Amino acid sequence: MISFLKKLFCRNSSQSEQNVDSSTIYVGNLSYGITKNQLESEFESFGAITSSRIIRDRQTGRSKGFGFVSFETTASAAKALSLDGSDMRGRQLRVSLANEKD
Repeated sequence: MISFLKKLFCRNSSQSEQNVDSSTIYVGNLSYGITKNQLESEFESFGAITSSRIIRDRQTGRSKGFGFVSFETTASAAKALSLDGSDMRGRQLRVSLANEKD
């Protein structure tokens, strides 16, 4: 019950409180012209990638500027967090563990 309430009221909790078992990361502030292959190549040095996805606008097909990368292991995802704040195509990336879908 407490974990349910924590999820409900603490959506913006710090990364140390987030689910550390996640093997999927959120990547924000992406360039609108980035491709799936470019996104994967940026993160493949941290471990084997099982999937990646750039979120697009349904009407225009244009990137919304964020996406997700899933790794085979949680350790790979944890290592990829080191790219938070790094530069990619002139933009400062925001990298964090992805929250579970509700």
